[in-house]
Amino acid sequence: MADPVASETAPISWRRDLLWLGVLFGLLFFFRLGSYPLGTGDEGRYAEIPREMIASGDWVIPRLNGVYYFEKPPLMYWLTAVSETVFGQNAWAVRAVPAALALAGVLLTYAAARALRGREAGFLSALVLGTSLLYFAIGRIPLLDMGLAVLMAATLFCFLLAVREPPGRRRRLLLYGLYVSAALATLTKGLIGFLVSGAVMFLWLLGFNQWKRLRPLHLPTGALLFLAVAAPWHVLAALRADTWAHRYFVFEHFQRFFTPVAQRPGAWYYYIGVVLAGLIPWVGFLWPAVRDSLRGGWAARARNADAWFLVTWVAFIILFFSKSQSKLIPYILPVFPALAVLIGAWLAEMLARPDGAARLRGGLRVFAFVCGLLAVALVVAVARPALVRLEPPKAAVLQWPAYVMATALVAGGILAPWLARVRGAAAAVLAMAATMTVFLATLLFAAPYLNKPTTQPLALLVRAEARPGDRVMHYRGFFHDFTFYAGRVVDVVAYKDELELEEDAAARASGRFLTEADFRRLWTGPTRLWVVAKKRDTRELFADASFRYHLLGQTDDHYLFSNQP
Repeated sequence: MADPVASETAPISWRRDLLWLGVLFGLLFFFRLGSYPLGTGDEGRYAEIPREMIASGDWVIPRLNGVYYFEKPPLMYWLTAVSETVFGQNAWAVRAVPAALALAGVLLTYAAARALRGREAGFLSALVLGTSLLYFAIGRIPLLDMGLAVLMAATLFCFLLAVREPPGRRRRLLLYGLYVSAALATLTKGLIGFLVSGAVMFLWLLGFNQWKRLRPLHLPTGALLFLAVAAPWHVLAALRADTWAHRYFVFEHFQRFFTPVAQRPGAWYYYIGVVLAGLIPWVGFLWPAVRDSLRGGWAARARNADAWFLVTWVAFIILFFSKSQSKLIPYILPVFPALAVLIGAWLAEMLARPDGAARLRGGLRVFAFVCGLLAVALVVAVARPALVRLEPPKAAVLQWPAYVMATALVAGGILAPWLARVRGAAAAVLAMAATMTVFLATLLFAAPYLNKPTTQPLALLVRAEARPGDRVMHYRGFFHDFTFYAGRVVDVVAYKDELELEEDAAARASGRFLTEADFRRLWTGPTRLWVVAKKRDTRELFADASFRYHLLGQTDDHYLFSNQP
């Protein structure tokens, strides 16, 4: 018979736990979020596309610098556009979206791990995920990958929890959650949003003969729910742009995966290294967690079916992206919630055992070694910047955060194993979490100097002083953050970058995309031109004695110049 007191207090503990986790990780993820400008690369791009949605009123066809941008679906653009509308067009509003999604992923992982293995496993799984190096880093960068990782985790956690439930309302709601989250994942990054998750579920069902747990699957209503969420945008995009289907389905999904067209190669072990580095500081516990979760091996697969599901989740996604001809570090983020549950549940078991501290010893040694290695690397980087090709002025401003991080790492690497011996496993895990929290929080003071260069000061100057009829140009480059901060699209000279001109006949015919000869012809005309360029790209131009210009502003990496004073 169920304990009535436990039944009454469980909802309270759920709410209290989620509140505390939300506050603590919210403080960590949102700390100094808007303290430095967006960079010229991905950050600027994923801020500018939503800004153009707001400016144009067209929320169906994404555009970058006024050009069709069919690389990915629009869900993350929509969320960022909403954030920019509510909080203003600034760095905080843009970065708040991945930070909020990262926080949602931590809370989701807590809920799933608690439902699977108990409250302590939930807490520790959330702790592992939220303080893992890669997860934290991607949670502050406006990319699509955090959204995909959280929504794929929601899909797979809903599936795993649903098949454990008997027929009834709870199972039906979990399965509907699966269909909705899979649809939203599809709206985040395309077909992999449901194909990869679906493959994980299928392989687990097939390999571990779990088919009977599928009934009832609520497939008819679930499929309708999936299509109601995922299909409308795809239909509208196809109707609005006749080049969309080929670019979106053929090029972005298949050619990028099966061919080197994206020019992002990587060795077969690329993602193994990324996962191991990204799991710092918990990486030393990965092997014992997997080994003990699968205790008994294949013969005990029925007993360990849930753990095998998590391992299948991780293994398939690593193999899938390793096969791809286009590799980037953030792509592997969807494995981290599953890894966090494996490690968190194992840690919960160790904390409950009398010999738990002793069994943590190997992982703590790895932690101490990694802390020492990172500490030495940080000190060497700022003390001998030439060895790592770091500019001396940048090394000088990075010295104090580097020394603070190195001190925290050395202290944590010594303290955690010592606490395991004298105070037990829980104290050691707490020391590891505290060490990583100090490290990550201090890292955020270094982030402005590690981020990609920004053109924000030049964009704000143009925004304040450019007049109607002036033309603003990017010379031999395209700087995504400039258009965001300037609040306007620009002309582009002798450069293509991410601009998908081949998909947009109207953009090609607009006269905004110029050759070098076009630029030289306009330079001597009556129209005032504001031109932004990387300093290195102006050497030949400025060396030409016949080219007369007025330098209006500069940053460490860029010039702003004009044909008129």
